[in-house]
Amino acid sequence: MGQRAAIILAAGQGTRMKSSRPKVLHEVAGRAMLDWSIALAESVGCAPIVVVTSPGAPAVAAHVEARLGRASVAIQDPALGTGHAVRCGLPALDGFEGDVVVLYGDTPLIPADAVERLFQALAHGDALGVLGFEAADPGAYGRLVQNEEGDLEAIVEASEATPDQLAITLCNSGVMAGRADTLSSLLMRITNDNAKGEYYLTDAVGLARADGLGCRVAMCSETDVLGVNSRVELAAAEAAFQASRRRALMEAGVTMQAPETVYLSHDTQIAPDVLLEPHIVFGPGVSIASGARIRAFSHIEGAQIGEACEVGPYARLRPGAVLEASVKIGNFVELKKTHMARGAKANHLAYLGDGRVGEAANIGAGTIFCNYDGYTKNLTEIGAGAFIGSNSALVAPVQIGEGAYVGSGSVITGNVAADALSVARARQVDRPGWAAAFRARMSALLAGKGKD
Repeated sequence: MGQRAAIILAAGQGTRMKSSRPKVLHEVAGRAMLDWSIALAESVGCAPIVVVTSPGAPAVAAHVEARLGRASVAIQDPALGTGHAVRCGLPALDGFEGDVVVLYGDTPLIPADAVERLFQALAHGDALGVLGFEAADPGAYGRLVQNEEGDLEAIVEASEATPDQLAITLCNSGVMAGRADTLSSLLMRITNDNAKGEYYLTDAVGLARADGLGCRVAMCSETDVLGVNSRVELAAAEAAFQASRRRALMEAGVTMQAPETVYLSHDTQIAPDVLLEPHIVFGPGVSIASGARIRAFSHIEGAQIGEACEVGPYARLRPGAVLEASVKIGNFVELKKTHMARGAKANHLAYLGDGRVGEAANIGAGTIFCNYDGYTKNLTEIGAGAFIGSNSALVAPVQIGEGAYVGSGSVITGNVAADALSVARARQVDRPGWAAAFRARMSALLAGKGKD
């Protein structure tokens, strides 16, 4: 594989999103659309990667700089079309002699194999490769005009197409690849002699053919190149990703009782023989090992779940939660940055934040790790086999030794030795007959007020 680079166009204003956030930073499956395109470029071996943005979107430039460095930011000013945008990105590739693919920051679902097919077209001697798809309703898409041999002759905008060309269903995705020197030469010859006065990247095909250079179409599905220009289209892209990923996981051996109610992140990893009940939401950074069961109405993000674990229903696992094998996390239990060793249990109604829980330890209902003092987060450590009674508050930093017991209702502020019992609550006081006397006294009081 030769050298590869990518230019990602992300200078559109996104006015139809009606948002203060730049369009390309809106998320699909927990990842900014721009990051989908950057990850795609990285996955096919592109380096460098240049993102072309506008001067009115400093958040996009900052996002790219944080991820790729300042050299990866190019500014298009003014906005004079896609051909001009690619021109603006070329100086950042000065001296680069490999293949360049042009991607878009608002097209998040393009698979890597589609881009690979574009690069293969270049490897076989074509000057340009264009990613195309068969459209169910071609509408306003540009048409890909091929000759009898299947060579791409031209890309014709719908507004400028003849009736015969409008009947073509093979459409342009906008994604194009070419040798850096060839692409640069063609772009410099593109003019803005059209109704919009813009420089169209699509004109590169006609110029290449006039020079006797070969151009080829690489195919993908219409869903692969779904572009996002509005909140409605954002939801459509989300739905397309979810449907595809759910199906892939089920085909790989994951059981989903109601797949349409399970929401996955772009990086969710689930092993075969995991069972997912209805209404589960996965945020980024989740991995689940074989044999685990995630019960209904659970929300999981940034967590590692081991083999044969049971989570939920109504559980929340936040970033840093680690469950070794056979851990049970029950209803209305929240974990944050807590490591549960093999066989540990927190079956209901608990908050475990910033902790380490030993093997086979049992956390009773209503237990709270009091981890925050208003300034810092502090660690709670519970030894193997320890038993924490219901309604206990463990004030961190604190250590509960192996095999120790904490009595129900305790507020533990000091360490508890291994195999000890710690009870930290007020002594119970019983007053025989007090309740009956109280009721009689109150009844008499109320009766007197009634006479008044």
